[in-house]
Amino acid sequence: MAQAFSNLTDREVLALAISLEEEDGRIYADLAERFRAVFPATAATLVRMQHEESEHRQRLIENYRARFGDHIPQIHRSDVKGLVRQSPVWLMKVLSVAQVRRRIGVMELQSRRFYEAAAARAGDAPMRQLFGDLALEEADHSALADRLESEQVASGARAGEEESQRRMFVLQVVQPGLAGLMDGSVSTLAPLFAAAFATHSTKDAFLVGLASSVGAGISMGFAEALSDDGALSGRGHPLIRGTVCGLMTALGGLGHTLPFMIPGFHAAFTLAVAVVAVELVVISWIRHHYMDTPFLAAAFQVIVGGLLVFFAGMLIGST
Repeated sequence: MAQAFSNLTDREVLALAISLEEEDGRIYADLAERFRAVFPATAATLVRMQHEESEHRQRLIENYRARFGDHIPQIHRSDVKGLVRQSPVWLMKVLSVAQVRRRIGVMELQSRRFYEAAAARAGDAPMRQLFGDLALEEADHSALADRLESEQVASGARAGEEESQRRMFVLQVVQPGLAGLMDGSVSTLAPLFAAAFATHSTKDAFLVGLASSVGAGISMGFAEALSDDGALSGRGHPLIRGTVCGLMTALGGLGHTLPFMIPGFHAAFTLAVAVVAVELVVISWIRHHYMDTPFLAAAFQVIVGGLLVFFAGMLIGST
């Protein structure tokens, strides 16, 4: 079971910091290898960042050995609440410089927040100074990441402040909102259309869809709010994220539920199907625009999943 950051001892915080630096260094090395042949300057910048992460790791290890000895417990990111898991680079088939710059910005923001939180609770002055220095150096990495796009964008990178705001908006609003919209739009399809085909009653279908949408919104809202307090990840206040996620989940289900307020079954069904198609296209566009997912790939993933759930509901309701 994941532990709260506030419950960790100084030894465990240091061990966790070493593990995080090791992971970040490997990510930079993997990214550099991906760009070495096509964008050598970008790869060189990534290698430099890898070396700096390695230096951070060495400083942390020296501090750990001086205080606790040679054995360093293996504490992973997933063992502590509030730390966001980093997707492996080898799983990312399509990877642009813009994507890498945004990912590094988020990584360094999270690292800076981690060191600031660690410095605030450090048990002695040397540890507080070490964590404080590392937080400042991680902030410098964010500025360095803003230069990675220069090889592809001739007009230059956007201002660092605007890019930071966009990253925070994606973390705090778009990600939980998109998760809720996808869940609400897809998960409510089966019960709604199963009820519609089983009863051929627009009133019954509407009530089932309304209950499914509201229930899913409450469930997803609580799940998002309780998953992370935002102190380390920078994902914002849990109440805001939970509210956004819950409202978008309910909205995703209500979109294709409201047509069943029409008394005529065939008219209501036709309009609901059209609304479902619009919802799936909107989700695909949001994933493409904010998550850098190729539009066709996003559309294929979302639409295929939605259609499978839709036909499952029709089949169950028809039987």
